[in-house]
Amino acid sequence: MTIGKYSFGVGDRFAHEGINQLKALIEAEKQFGVHFVPVWNKSNREHQIIGTEPSGTRAEADAAVKALGYTGQYFVDADHINLNNVDRFIDASDFFTIDVADYIGKTGSVEERFLPAIKEAGRIYRHIAEKKGEGKFVTEVSMDEVDEAQTPGELRYILREIAREGIPVQTIAPKFTGRFNKGVDYRGDLERFEREFEQDLLVIEEAVREYALPENLKLSIHSGSDKFSIYPIMGRLIRKYDKGIHIKTAGTTWLEENIGLALAAPEGLDLAKKIYVNALGRMEELTVPYATVIDVDTSALPSAEEVKGWDAQTYARTMRHNQADPLYNPSFRQLIHVSYKIAAELSDEFLPALEKYTGVIGEQITENICERHIKRLF
Repeated sequence: MTIGKYSFGVGDRFAHEGINQLKALIEAEKQFGVHFVPVWNKSNREHQIIGTEPSGTRAEADAAVKALGYTGQYFVDADHINLNNVDRFIDASDFFTIDVADYIGKTGSVEERFLPAIKEAGRIYRHIAEKKGEGKFVTEVSMDEVDEAQTPGELRYILREIAREGIPVQTIAPKFTGRFNKGVDYRGDLERFEREFEQDLLVIEEAVREYALPENLKLSIHSGSDKFSIYPIMGRLIRKYDKGIHIKTAGTTWLEENIGLALAAPEGLDLAKKIYVNALGRMEELTVPYATVIDVDTSALPSAEEVKGWDAQTYARTMRHNQADPLYNPSFRQLIHVSYKIAAELSDEFLPALEKYTGVIGEQITENICERHIKRLF
């Protein structure tokens, strides 16, 4: 099983937007002539918070493909799994993101820091292969959720040891310098990111040649949604070296659902406001699990009373990732990003609203993926 050159992780908290996400990728191919393989990804943490199972993600993907008559490749990603939780994903998934960041040491030699993580990746891969069968899934190795970016030399060592472990890795997610906060743009030195990204592309090319790794091995960009300033850089470099890319998005669809609800009808706006007001009162509970990937300035957050008085356009403009809009508020957007737990608790209201206003919501999701994301790459 070999994934195509370009792939896009279309995360979906509530498994309702598969058709709209697939429409976006189909539209992007029409406009830009570039085919992106859809990969529906949802992490174990998200399943636990919402109370869902991986089978629901599979059902969403299959239904979207059938509804649109799509005949290309598509995958369901067991996102950020480890040995403790992978078994619940075995039947539903055919893409496994093996997350071994917790096994990376902070001090010592390259071998001391990285070899334990690679050995753990090997154990997880062999466990999946035993359950699912060799060659029946795509393997990604993730090392991005650490404090320090890996150097080109370290990435070369990592790939050499992955090859020695017999892991047929097709995508690798290293750590880059800078902040990849959820739902907002990249924050960091763009020139430094460009150097790191280009160096990593060249290391991968060398590793494929020297270590007999899969020829389609490519970089995977985690928390890739809304990193608009680095999209042109990545697009230019993957074309320069004729390389593929995998971009993971998750929360951007959930944010567009909120915008769509607000624009669709007064009751949808009331529900969107309700989610924010509840989030404001439970900020610590919601933000602590995401502390390393969000920067919410509490002084920039509007009060509950202020938001209650907003019209639909004010809510949408405050939330929508348009940095040229004076109303855009990245702290507001990030708080909503981590507040899907509240929507899950309001599922008796929220899920029917997603169905009722799917037209307006779908317009937001399709435009967001196609025009704001893929267009910036190509």
